[in-house]
Amino acid sequence: MPALRLLLLLAALCPAVPGRRARRDGPARIAVVGGGLGGAAAAYFLRQKFGRSVRLEVVEKAAVGGRLATLEVEGASYEAGGSVLHPLNLHMKHFVKELGLAAAPAAGGLAGIYNGEELVFEESGWYLLNLLKLLWRYGLNPLRMAMWVEDVLEKFMRIYRYQTHDYAFSSNERLLHALGGTDFTRMLNQTIDEAMQRAGFSQKFINEVVCPAMRVNYGQGVNINSFVGAVSLAGVESGLWSVKGGNKLVCTGLLYAAKADVIPGTVLSIEPKTRPGPAGDPVKLYHVTYNTTSGLTGETYDIVLIAAPLGRQMANIAFKNFQPPIPDFPNPYHQTVATFVHGRLNTSFFGYEDPSTFHLDAIFTMENPKLFINSLGVVSPVEGGGADGASPSPSAVWKVFSKEALTKEQLGLLFASYDSVKVKKWLAYPRYSPPEKCPPVVLHDNLYYLNGLERAASAMEMSAIAAKNAALLAYHRWHGNADSVDQEDLHEKLKTEL
Repeated sequence: MPALRLLLLLAALCPAVPGRRARRDGPARIAVVGGGLGGAAAAYFLRQKFGRSVRLEVVEKAAVGGRLATLEVEGASYEAGGSVLHPLNLHMKHFVKELGLAAAPAAGGLAGIYNGEELVFEESGWYLLNLLKLLWRYGLNPLRMAMWVEDVLEKFMRIYRYQTHDYAFSSNERLLHALGGTDFTRMLNQTIDEAMQRAGFSQKFINEVVCPAMRVNYGQGVNINSFVGAVSLAGVESGLWSVKGGNKLVCTGLLYAAKADVIPGTVLSIEPKTRPGPAGDPVKLYHVTYNTTSGLTGETYDIVLIAAPLGRQMANIAFKNFQPPIPDFPNPYHQTVATFVHGRLNTSFFGYEDPSTFHLDAIFTMENPKLFINSLGVVSPVEGGGADGASPSPSAVWKVFSKEALTKEQLGLLFASYDSVKVKKWLAYPRYSPPEKCPPVVLHDNLYYLNGLERAASAMEMSAIAAKNAALLAYHRWHGNADSVDQEDLHEKLKTEL
């Protein structure tokens, strides 16, 4: 067998591939804390990377879907959480296709901007007339804004190429820097107001167009960081969509596709443990304690991914006996109140004494301390059936966003009459206040945190991106694939591979 001996000799002399260690066995058990979109997507990507043998368990304290939820009004269901998706949200588009779900175009219609006293801008049904009105009031600012947002999106889209090639990043700052360099990291440290003023946008345009977009999408004004501001402005574009039947269907579908076991329970603590392995060598594990309807219980896992916002308001998890200790993350979330009203709008509140002449489907608001709403608009059921582009019927379902629950007096001001009111209070997204500091992705050796990326911008697609990054990172760190983590100049490197 001289040929075999020669091959063995060559194998012994060949150096190991840089950045790769001898492949270790895969983990036996992985826990994901949180069954919202981030957790469901993490389970899906973990199954893709680690294969069929690993046991995946998802611990969810409430309903699967997390901040994706629906609310029933007059026998129909409406999106009460994350509502619309951008046409370039490629992970969500892939999920919908892979799971056999259907996409529904976001309801169209005419919008107006209200300053608390009058409507300062109203769309018409004529495209050319709208264009002329925009040019007359704001000059080239709308066109320049579209180009500015497109530039940010073009750089951001690089993430899909990186993740297709299985590259991961050990921190949120590294991820953002790999996409947009110092431009993106700088965006976290300045407000959207500062960024757009420096770019030469008029204060009138910022107050009347940019600020209302921030208020409807994030319940905050132009003092939010400019990266999340750009994400918000991208949501003003056409082609927006949602999942027919409700966006939360993606979560249940991903968990089913991942063959993950869902455990209804509230995680109370996570603690590192060391146990002897099969060969007698020490094995690092994590003991996760959670409360269920049956009482207190717990399990040990090789890898844990936290896909729920850490903090006393949200996932209040105690990290026990970690060295060094895992710090607290001051991570306040912003309360948004969504009020669904089936009724007739009081159009005189917005300056229309004759309701028959009012044709707006959505009203966005400027910053005004007297105003008690951020926005309101006609919504369609998640099952479909909205009349795209048609004037609102005399009695429709309106979704009102506000910081506080509306009083009866306030509802009486907004609506001439109404049949039913449903209210959903939720901690929807972080309270943005640049400069932003993103929490780490790696909390401990095999303990990961997805939601830190929300400090840059909170959106459904951002959750999916964070989930895939964490799953890839967990995989590469487990197997010692250092050459797939935190690579510099990926954009240029992948260009040369074509």
